[in-house]
Amino acid sequence: MKPINSTKLQPLSWVIFSSRWMQLPLYLGLILAQGVYVILFIKELFHLIAGATNLSEQLIMLAVLGLIDVVMISNLLVMVIVGGYETFVSRLRLEGHPDVPEWLSHVNASVLKVKLAMAIIGISSIHLLKTFIAIGSLGAEGSNFTEAGVMWQTIIHMVFILSAIGIAFTDKLMSDAVTEPKAAH
Repeated sequence: MKPINSTKLQPLSWVIFSSRWMQLPLYLGLILAQGVYVILFIKELFHLIAGATNLSEQLIMLAVLGLIDVVMISNLLVMVIVGGYETFVSRLRLEGHPDVPEWLSHVNASVLKVKLAMAIIGISSIHLLKTFIAIGSLGAEGSNFTEAGVMWQTIIHMVFILSAIGIAFTDKLMSDAVTEPKAAH
């Protein structure tokens, strides 16, 4: 019996299959973007610590929510970098490593989509919460917020939630369709 790795691909198949490596610079770019978020986090944390005695509770809460937002976006980047690379480019071969994320053992394109949708909802929730906390200046001269802006932010958040529900429902339908034929045998 011939090992799977020794199977020679036809030239066109080899080119198509190898094209997945064109995504490598994209993932490396996301790693650099995550570095930018680390710098942003440190800068915002420094501002929070430096102003801790002078800032109001509301401003401290907004700063902390900003830090949480940066962390959530960084988590999203990790999911896309690790999960996307593992799913679409090449196996990372992390079996047995003590720091392997639990979710990586069952990641596939469908799971990744649902996790990304949930992360986007979390990020959107933080932005909406920041808006609701800072909304006290609504309608005032020079305010950063308008009724229409807050309404649209809320509508967009609800669309994210509905989209995530739709993605999860579609994923469930697809996984049920795959398991039904197996159960019939």
